[in-house]
Amino acid sequence: MSNMYLYGDNVNANGIRQHYLRYGGKGQPLILVPGITSPAITWEFVAERLGQYFDTYVLDVRGRGLSSSGPELDYDLDTCAQDILCFAKELGLKNYILAGHSMGARFGIRACAFDSTEIDKLVLIDPPVSGPGRREYPSKLNWYVDSIREANKGCNIETMRNYCPTWNDDQLRLRCEWLHTCYEDAIIKSFNDFHTDDIHQYLPQINVPSLLMVAGKGGVILEQDEAEIQELLPSIHISHVSNAGHMIPWDDLEGFFEALEDFLGQTI
Repeated sequence: MSNMYLYGDNVNANGIRQHYLRYGGKGQPLILVPGITSPAITWEFVAERLGQYFDTYVLDVRGRGLSSSGPELDYDLDTCAQDILCFAKELGLKNYILAGHSMGARFGIRACAFDSTEIDKLVLIDPPVSGPGRREYPSKLNWYVDSIREANKGCNIETMRNYCPTWNDDQLRLRCEWLHTCYEDAIIKSFNDFHTDDIHQYLPQINVPSLLMVAGKGGVILEQDEAEIQELLPSIHISHVSNAGHMIPWDDLEGFFEALEDFLGQTI
């Protein structure tokens, strides 16, 4: 853990236990919501930088990490979006920045459409733009399921390298350690929802400054997608990290922070 790490804790919000990691503790609050198979700890290397400038909270989304999990829970878009709003309310966070990666960005869009009263800015990091009648998300479900099953058995970094060939040993080791906490049914539900939820319908309802960060090599957001998003939300800022795939900070950490800086008004 870095010097910016303060503690991990749990809070009961929206009827479940939500686990989070806190960094920095000073400045404007920032809530970071990771993607489909990324427990909070896997974003530690990003949060330690953010924590130098923002009071940073990284969530374990339900069904991941140390938050509530299991077959009795719902994992749909609306429920997970409400998790974010209830988490912030329970901790008394106001005027916060909401940043989400991939699935977390879709949850952020929905949460902001629900209630943006305390949201100051919205950061959407390469969100899937699939949905009814749209092209499929480029990753395949078996990639997630097979890797989770390997982690559940207990695997080493060489096994995980087959799934994430561009990651370094430290990143792979962390994924080996934590991927087993991703509840398979929750991941399947979230992946399928990428294709059945119409996230675009909520974009015109967003009334806070927003940033769309696009991975140049990810294949998730194409030029025509950017144009549609801009039409639906004309005020949105768009930045590109040209040398990164979908896992932007893993591929180009400095490029990731550069894409944030102008929008957040803070050199990071």
